[in-house]
Amino acid sequence: MAASIITDVTSAKWIALLALALLAGCSKNIQTNEAVRAGVIKHLSQNSGLNLAQMDIEVTSVTFRDNEADAVVGFKPKGPAAASGMSMRYTLERQGNEWVVKKKADSGMGHGMMPPPGSAPAGQGQLPPDHPPVGGAGAETKK
Repeated sequence: MAASIITDVTSAKWIALLALALLAGCSKNIQTNEAVRAGVIKHLSQNSGLNLAQMDIEVTSVTFRDNEADAVVGFKPKGPAAASGMSMRYTLERQGNEWVVKKKADSGMGHGMMPPPGSAPAGQGQLPPDHPPVGGAGAETKK
């Protein structure tokens, strides 16, 4: 009788260890650009009036820290004559097997926008060629 109880306890331990090993193996690695992109798209589809089907959305950089990720996501319209787009910074939090947008980091350009790659560094105030003057001398004033 005692040997039977010991065997049952030993079997139960092995079954518990096997179950834990299986659960650990099922944990999904979501530290990928595609998983971050999916989290940003889910956030935008719930919180904006944007037509996401008409946009190319690309995670241009991401840094993972424990249960958080900081990402820069580029947006531009689809099509052969697509204009240069814009970039947004996002902080995401891991919730289960997905990334959820936590907050948008202010990049100093208003609304979290960043200049497109290759443009003048922030703070130099350069406008594209043929851009009308903004404020100061030469700018139109409304009356």
